[in-house]
Amino acid sequence: MSEMRIGGRALCVCWIIGIGLQCLLAAVAFAGSTERTALRAGQLLDGQPLDAPVAAQAFAPLQPDDVAAAHFEGWLALDVEAGEYAMRVLRDDNRYAADKARRVGELPAFRFRLLTVGEDLVPVQRGPVRGAHPHWEWVLEPGRVWREAGDRGYSRAALPFSLQQRGENCVHNGLLSFLYREDGTISDVALQIASETCLYFKFDLWGRLPAHYTPRSLAQAESVAGAHRRWLAARLPVKPVEQLERDYPGADAAVFSGAPALAPADMTAYGLVLDGVHYLGGCQTRFGPHPYCQSLNLPSYSLAKSLVAGLGLMRLEKLFPGVAALPLERYVPACRETGRWTATSFLHALDMATGLYDSPTYNDDEAALQKEDAFFAPTEHAAKIDFACTRYPRQVAPGERWVYHTSDTYLLGTAMNAFLAREAGPGVDLHRDILLPWWEPLHLSATSRHTRRTYDSVAQPFTGYGLTLLPDDIARLASFILSPGIRDEVDGTMLAAALQRDPAQPGLQAMNRRFRYQHGFWALVDFQPAGCEAPMALPFMLGYGGINVVLLPNQTVYYYFSDGGRFSWADAARESSRLKSFCPAVEESSHER
Repeated sequence: MSEMRIGGRALCVCWIIGIGLQCLLAAVAFAGSTERTALRAGQLLDGQPLDAPVAAQAFAPLQPDDVAAAHFEGWLALDVEAGEYAMRVLRDDNRYAADKARRVGELPAFRFRLLTVGEDLVPVQRGPVRGAHPHWEWVLEPGRVWREAGDRGYSRAALPFSLQQRGENCVHNGLLSFLYREDGTISDVALQIASETCLYFKFDLWGRLPAHYTPRSLAQAESVAGAHRRWLAARLPVKPVEQLERDYPGADAAVFSGAPALAPADMTAYGLVLDGVHYLGGCQTRFGPHPYCQSLNLPSYSLAKSLVAGLGLMRLEKLFPGVAALPLERYVPACRETGRWTATSFLHALDMATGLYDSPTYNDDEAALQKEDAFFAPTEHAAKIDFACTRYPRQVAPGERWVYHTSDTYLLGTAMNAFLAREAGPGVDLHRDILLPWWEPLHLSATSRHTRRTYDSVAQPFTGYGLTLLPDDIARLASFILSPGIRDEVDGTMLAAALQRDPAQPGLQAMNRRFRYQHGFWALVDFQPAGCEAPMALPFMLGYGGINVVLLPNQTVYYYFSDGGRFSWADAARESSRLKSFCPAVEESSHER
């Protein structure tokens, strides 16, 4: 046990394994209750301490009143220095808690604009918010406002949020709640973090903070409200995954949880998109189910290699034919100066087939400590591009061997931005000016519009990781990739190869003989579904720590976000095929015989 000072008070930080009895008791005590037993008005208004985490459902309406909640519009500020909160560390591979310079047990400054849109409480600023904290950035999502009979005439609000690691993708999901009046009177804020998608750092954090509400008419109110309503209208119909068994008699919804291969404690969220319906599951915290599952922040990690790098180059190839074959060194001077990058194209970088590497063994180069220190840790473009261009020697010719390098994808992003600067004008950006306008008709979440960038004047998109997404964003982006509508908007040859629709272009062997990698997408090449005559290749996207998005030939999408370091989706693919055959023509022919 060690001691950490937060808000001027000495609080204990302890390391434990597992959920623990306290967590279970909190969830059980709240389940099924018709009377509020946690986060009561007296506790929030009278300065009573929050001594332990509470059931996550305490941040949701218990018995909402029929009377509409008071309007909220203005600035919400939290006094993080005067707050009383504690952190319990569950896993800390990198010893962040012991590194005083990181201040992981201290919250960043909090001052944000919020407004009510109907019953929703909507933040004006979305995506990771940069600040002065050395480790954390806030990410706020839409919550709820309502009234309850015991709240002394106040309205009650709850807001889902995340802390995201600065310059990284790890996400720690939390909830906050407070009481307020339209005149600016406000209670303390109760705050709790009890789930994450982060392999190497896990913790619970809970407490209360003094709050200040400054009512103001916000200039952005109309545009923010309009965008929020469009997002709500555009979301796929969503049902709990258990509903699958009623909609499709004989279905086994439990298969999609990934258990037992994927531990429930490591699962953030999972889903199946089938016939236009999003069946959503998971969303557990260590203190019961998260009450705002559709507002859970999910880190893309290397899904961005498909969504940003892969789709980005396919889109550029459609707009500027021939760009994929351009020499990378022409657009990245730091690489040209080494003399190692001759004949290496944009496409070679996308395919991680540059021919420059230390070890051909899967993940040796990527997991090397030097890469963490010299590429991932620095937040400035100069350090990242220097590593990417100079670190690895030439081993084979470009296009001959696949070696997993996030640094190659970063190089590609740099080259694509440099190409756009020459062809479309200075400052034109792949993510902001090519991908976002293209995706605009999808009306994805406001959070999805942000990507990790270098912390300097270059503001280079990371390209290979760094998106933050909501479950519906994943469901709709993956469905869009499978849809006929995408085919006229990207280079068709590249898309067909990436999705394993062109047997002549399966891609290079990846991890082992069962896997290929082509244009930013993975494929399992020997999947044998029931009812099909031959094995088939299934394309998928993959992210660090336990993230998969599988693009299935029956036009369904299966995804999960977990952080146990394990990957398993073959059983889910088989169940999807059983619900909607991967080979309907074969089955129909069999029935005719």
